[in-house]
Amino acid sequence: MRISEIFYSVQGEGVLAGVPSVFVRTSGCNLRCSWCDTPYTSWKPEGEEMTIDAVVARVAEYPTARHVVVTGGEPMIANGVVELSEKLRACGLHITFETAGTVFAPVACDLMSISPKLANSTPEGVYQERHEQLRLQPDVLRRLTRECDYQLKFVVAREEDLAELQAIVKMLDAPAEKVILMPEGVSGEIQSERGVWIAELCKAHGYRFGPRLHVYLYGNRRGV
Repeated sequence: MRISEIFYSVQGEGVLAGVPSVFVRTSGCNLRCSWCDTPYTSWKPEGEEMTIDAVVARVAEYPTARHVVVTGGEPMIANGVVELSEKLRACGLHITFETAGTVFAPVACDLMSISPKLANSTPEGVYQERHEQLRLQPDVLRRLTRECDYQLKFVVAREEDLAELQAIVKMLDAPAEKVILMPEGVSGEIQSERGVWIAELCKAHGYRFGPRLHVYLYGNRRGV
């Protein structure tokens, strides 16, 4: 499988924010988000081919970690991802998958971290039509939320995003406590500016506010 990077950090997003975790970032994505903060896994995928056993061995280099996060790109399309998840489970690790929810794979998973892409993600240009067709897959979202413990993370850039994300929440009949709103932006300044009014939306609707901790701690760079 093609791996962009493997690193040890703290989870920056969602209900496990702050938990020390090993991140396995696969390379390759079926979407092209306009604001993608890991273009080296989507717009211009790069990485090295690794065997599944080699990936597991790299994860084992961090013995204090009890959590592993399989992310991307889109990890659900990675070759061998089901086998990788099973071998990570055999190591006794808590497994989070970070996915856009457009593809289903029967992976071993303790937390399915689903980030459905809103209209604010659609790029202009050659990828626009394909991205718009793929970004929301209701049947896949329903299956993931039915079969897995999950959280729904929405990247919010404008107040108009609220109506679209609420339609998705309603479609999935998801409880408010599983819904997390995160400010779009790759700097702490933008995160803070948008975070003020996004926190008010969370208060009004009972959603969680999701600060992107890694952006505040390390900025917009790899391996964090």
